[in-house]
Amino acid sequence: MPKSKVVIVGTGMVGMSYAYSLVNQGVVEELVLIDIDKNRAEGEAMDLNHGLAFAPRKMHIYAGDYKDAKDADLVVITAGVNQKEGETRIDLLNRNATIMKSVVKNIMESGFDGILLVASNPVDILTYVAKKASNLPANRVIGSGTSLDTARLRYEISKKINISVGNIHAYILGEHGDSEFVCWSNAYIGVKPMKDVIESMREIEFEDLHKIYMNVKEAAYEIIKRKKATYYGIGMTLVRITAAIINNENRIIPISVYNDGVYDIDKDLYIGLPAVLNHQGVHHIVKLKLSETEQEQLKSSAAILKNLLNQMDI
Repeated sequence: MPKSKVVIVGTGMVGMSYAYSLVNQGVVEELVLIDIDKNRAEGEAMDLNHGLAFAPRKMHIYAGDYKDAKDADLVVITAGVNQKEGETRIDLLNRNATIMKSVVKNIMESGFDGILLVASNPVDILTYVAKKASNLPANRVIGSGTSLDTARLRYEISKKINISVGNIHAYILGEHGDSEFVCWSNAYIGVKPMKDVIESMREIEFEDLHKIYMNVKEAAYEIIKRKKATYYGIGMTLVRITAAIINNENRIIPISVYNDGVYDIDKDLYIGLPAVLNHQGVHHIVKLKLSETEQEQLKSSAAILKNLLNQMDI
């Protein structure tokens, strides 16, 4: 296994679900926890260390400071604040943008020269803020984007047709939010297009596709309604992204990436698109042949993000 170091900024439920998954899967050798509450970070590190006897590899886990980011391969930012009662979305965006700028400033002052992975919401907007604040190349600043939404999609399809989720190849694209959409024109079960699967299987009909999409779109709301927050799914998703980077996998994952003209949508923004990930970060964005409807959905999603960026104090 390669020597590797990851720093997590924010030891809330998302940050620690990610950390716990990292330990259980043995993805990295060194793990640093940073939080505004140093005592909490220390307690979380102690708790994780007590499970190392049962982990798949030796790890060095500790609570640290921003200076520890200097030689990190990857810094993952999960810090952020929730919406206050009566607060507008733009006010919330500006508050979280201010936090992101401060966090990134501290990271960069350490001499950090690795890859930034943003998981704080709204992830597409805050990844853009992180890019501007860091001045790192766009390929080394990414967000979790629609990777979790895609995992939810694959689960829903798998459950419906009773085929292993590992054989479900389909993506959610666009904003990580209400304007996201399923790229059904490039959805496959194994090597079989979804259209052919529907025609040959009794388990699924065309009418089921919208139900599947709505289950994915509303998943976070349904989870939050029951347990106030979502964190296990995104924690495991972040580990999948981390492994692709640390292990130089050249793996395709739909994440929040900087659109530099690969897709015919607004430029100078981050949005969920399939990208090849390796130790460089984004090796390249995968250009899919979208249907006319999907192209319009992507343009609409990008326009929503662009409009939000134009209203913010960035």
